Amino acid sequence: MIRPGSPRSGTGRRSQEEGQPRPGHDARQPTAAERVRTLVETNASAALTIPDAELGHSVPESRAVSSTGDVLLLVPADSPAARATAFALDDDVTSVMEITDVAPVAVPHRIRGRGWVAGWLTAVPAAERRAAGRLLAERHPAGPVPGPAWTLLRLEVGEAYVDDLWGAAHVEPEEFAAAAADPLAAHEAELLQHLAAAHEGQLRSLCGLLGDRGAGCEAWQGVAPLSLDRHGLRVRFSAGDACFDARFEFPEPVRDVVDLRRAMRQLFETAARP
Repeated sequence: MIRPGSPRSGTGRRSQEEGQPRPGHDARQPTAAERVRTLVETNASAALTIPDAELGHSVPESRAVSSTGDVLLLVPADSPAARATAFALDDDVTSVMEITDVAPVAVPHRIRGRGWVAGWLTAVPAAERRAAGRLLAERHPAGPVPGPAWTLLRLEVGEAYVDDLWGAAHVEPEEFAAAAADPLAAHEAELLQHLAAAHEGQLRSLCGLLGDRGAGCEAWQGVAPLSLDRHGLRVRFSAGDACFDARFEFPEPVRDVVDLRRAMRQLFETAARP
């Protein structure tokens, strides 16, 4: 069902001609299912399409995942997805949601990855709209309130796929339903922007933790925090079009921003030691 355009695959770091550099697989990392859930539950750009139908794509205004693993979507009432489900009456509409994850700070190769969630799209029944609206409001307090101008849709997940900084992998619907989004996802953009604006010197000092790989740190003019999750921080060092990523793991997975501050302080203190 999912046919991503030119998906990246393979392991290890990639050359600059191929796109994003990737680390090896010895690092602690979120599972593929967790990465897809995180993409779905963040504000990353998403487009909803109906294969084999020339309807164009719909842009969900907000989205959330129900307790059963269905993806709830709020779309404009005049969008192609809303019209398709209305005309389908009680039939399911096959649909694919593509999510594009862009780094919130300026770095070379700024697209960090993409996720696809495919399944069957239906309008949320009238009896379930209030509960669905509450869940969307919890996830997106500043989002629009469901009303005549909006349609609530439900995407029953049939399969998912992720192709990102960690690699490429399929995700089964049971895995998606059982996974949880990363606890830092809601704060990641703000945290990375703060690190980039106020802690460049400390980020650069992390190069000293790389051993032989960091021997030529002075040659890399650019340094920027690329991604952050409960397991660690990824930093991109760059010079012109060339770049490499370094992953700095926390001693223990963090549970919230309070844990993160403690872990970052330890990381920077370790880098500052002679």
